[in-house]
Order: sequence, then structure tokens, then C-alpha cells
Amino acid sequence: MLYIAGLGCRRGCPEADLYDLLAQTLRVHGLQPADLSGLASIEQKRDEPGLLALAQHLDLPLTLFSPDQLSPFAERVTQLSVAALHSTGSASVAEACALAQVEALTGATASLLISRHSSAQATFALAGVMAIADDFIDKQERA
Repeated sequence: MLYIAGLGCRRGCPEADLYDLLAQTLRVHGLQPADLSGLASIEQKRDEPGLLALAQHLDLPLTLFSPDQLSPFAERVTQLSVAALHSTGSASVAEACALAQVEALTGATASLLISRHSSAQATFALAGVMAIADDFIDKQERA
């Protein structure tokens, strides 16, 4: 599986808060940060120190999306936020960013694997897509 973490955060959110939310949520679902292939967020967070530090700490690429790039995913997310819409221009950050990055990397339809989880300062969601090889093997087993 390809796993992408979508993240949103308040201005000034510390790396530790982002990491704790990400790691704890993954752990509950039987995953760990090492299982991730990348991080995604909204372009307004390009200079957010905590988010940049998290990407460096995890040695993962951080991809940023514009509100226009995220709008096609609005109907596929589990929660829309008026507050996020007013502050970023997108009614979904974590979920929409995770879905957008999976689809940008693979060209396949992404699935939301972990819906939005929140802490006081951050949001996290996980999207993924079955690897092509895994999909091929499954099809062969059914034949």
C-alpha cells in the first residue's frame, strides 16, 4: 500500500503536536510513521515551521495543494469545515490533501483509510491506494 498523511494545523503548531497526533492515530490502526510515503497539506502552510520540521524529522516529502486543486475532493471527504474554508479557501484540508496526493502519485482513485482526527492544534487523515503489484496478484488469485 501507498500511504499519504494529510495534515492541517493552526499557525505556530509545534512539530511535537503534529507528530503525536500522527503517530498515535497510526498506532491505533496498526501502522507506524515508517509506513508513510509522504505528507500533504495546503499551500498556505508552506512556511509552517512545525510542519516543515515534521517532514524533515520523518524524512518524507511534503506536497502542498491549492484550494482549487482540493475542490474536486469535497464530495469524497467525511467532514467539511467552515473554519477551514474561511482560513484556507478549502472546506477540507487533511482528508482532501491526502486523497489529492495519492491520486497525483498513482493516477488511481485514492481511498480515505483513516478519516480526520483532530487535536487542539492539528488535523490528520490517511489516504492510500493498493499497489499495482498487489492489485495484479489479487486479480490472478481470483482467476
